Amino acid sequence: MGKDINNDNSFMIRLRSSIILMAVAIASMILGEYVLFSVIVLITMIGLMELYRVVKVNKRLLGFAGYLFAVLYFGYLLLTELIKCECSFIDRIGPVFFPMFVALFAVVLLAIYVLTFPDYDSEQMTMTFFGFFYVAVTLSYIFKVRNMECGAYSVWLIFIGSWGSDTMAYVVGRKLGKHKIAPKLSPKKSLEGLIGGIVGAALIGVIFALIFKSKLEPTFSNPILIFALTGAIGSVVSQIGDMAASAIKRNKGIKDYGTLIPGHGGILDRFDSVIFIAPIVYYMLYFSIG
Repeated sequence: MGKDINNDNSFMIRLRSSIILMAVAIASMILGEYVLFSVIVLITMIGLMELYRVVKVNKRLLGFAGYLFAVLYFGYLLLTELIKCECSFIDRIGPVFFPMFVALFAVVLLAIYVLTFPDYDSEQMTMTFFGFFYVAVTLSYIFKVRNMECGAYSVWLIFIGSWGSDTMAYVVGRKLGKHKIAPKLSPKKSLEGLIGGIVGAALIGVIFALIFKSKLEPTFSNPILIFALTGAIGSVVSQIGDMAASAIKRNKGIKDYGTLIPGHGGILDRFDSVIFIAPIVYYMLYFSIG
């Protein structure tokens, strides 16, 4: 009896957290612009802190360098994407900004590594550098998708390919799952569930495109096909991203990245699939805009 009560309580906690997260996500996507930008920056900084905490640099100089460059990166996005600052210098460096920025970030991290040696090891260096891409850059693509042509509608493909795919994979895997795809890493993940997630995300994409067909057709030549393909491919990437996040946690011997979201863990525990799918959705839509 006690076990059933605990399970019911755990389910209700997860459900409440999911409802709140969904409400925040929906409001942010609808409002867009500065609201969405601010939410993504906040999520990014918390996610970076969670990841850096895993390798024990979250409150150290190396971690602060990662935070600083994440803020600078979003500052550039703010100027170019939202404010659309007309500045000859920004226009001139635009095409080469990102590689220059990454090179500068690498130099700063190397300088910290050398000047403070042996305070940090090579894994901490690598994870600090990797974290910038894994969290800040990938999450920024949610904002990029929302800010592109017809973004108010197509941004939902990110969540169709992640949360929608996760739900369908869970349902199909629980009912039909027999063949494990990564038993040592994620014993509950099955081939049947993976396929169910892909097909489910594609179908949700088709339904979404049918509902908003009149809004999508001026931008996309064949929105039904594009949304089906993006949902399916996004689902594959989403499920890989989910297991990759689990692999990092397994390697470090932790259950969750944090405790911010009751019943779910930390920001990275809930957004692990979104992180990987956002850039894929952006580029698939970018090359599909008619």
